[in-house]
Amino acid sequence: MVSQTKIELVQQLTDLVNSHSVIAVVDFESLPAQQLQTMKAKLRAQNVTVVMARKRLLARALKESKQEKIADMVEHLRGMPALLFANGNPFAVYATLQKSKSAAPARAGAIAPKDIVVPAGPTSFAPGPIISELAAVGVKTKVDGGKLAITDDFTVAKEGDEISQKLSEMLKRLDIKPMEIGLNLVAAWEGGFIFKAKDLRVDEEEYMGRFVTAIQYATNLSVEAVYPTAENAELLVQKAFRDAKGLAIEASVLSPEVITEIIARAHRAAQSVHSDSKL
Repeated sequence: MVSQTKIELVQQLTDLVNSHSVIAVVDFESLPAQQLQTMKAKLRAQNVTVVMARKRLLARALKESKQEKIADMVEHLRGMPALLFANGNPFAVYATLQKSKSAAPARAGAIAPKDIVVPAGPTSFAPGPIISELAAVGVKTKVDGGKLAITDDFTVAKEGDEISQKLSEMLKRLDIKPMEIGLNLVAAWEGGFIFKAKDLRVDEEEYMGRFVTAIQYATNLSVEAVYPTAENAELLVQKAFRDAKGLAIEASVLSPEVITEIIARAHRAAQSVHSDSKL
């Protein structure tokens, strides 16, 4: 017989699902309890709620909700799952979780969350057995000033690769911490659409760079097409002035705006004729 407590919890979860625009499945496996509590407190301050429960109770709450396709989120319940409830958009939720993570060493057997790169440059190691140990994980070195230096950037693990014991130990010696401790977003639902974590991974700097470039292209196109807007009106007037000034100079139309340029042009022409006459 199902206990009243579990029935009430499922009802609470169902109500939360129905009252929020973004529902996400997060995995808190391997997350230390103290950091989990700290993270939950930070999220609550941003009106984001995280509820942990047994997987079957989370699944039941999702299935009992009337939200479109929310039941499909059940297949994303993995590890030690919890449901996250927020209003806004899933990209902002993902960014919030990523910013709250901290770097950690790679354990043997862990899965690389992204490509792990050992950067080129000097190390604090003296030549010795470390050379062959680095070579064993694909890193080439040279001796520079009595110390080892890594010759090039080397990708020692691809995203999704399992980290070996040797690689784990070597990354620790190099003080490279490729892992991230925090709540891992598995998938997020919004308005009937389900986004996997990789779909929400946006490089904000790259995105802003593309946005700025798009604005520049749009502005150039509107100016060349002489399509007036509030944003390009000043540029169009400046272009029209330059074009009119150039035309006036070419046609030798005297006006206060171009008289100086026309006289200078005539002077240059006269000098050229004078120089030719001496040949």
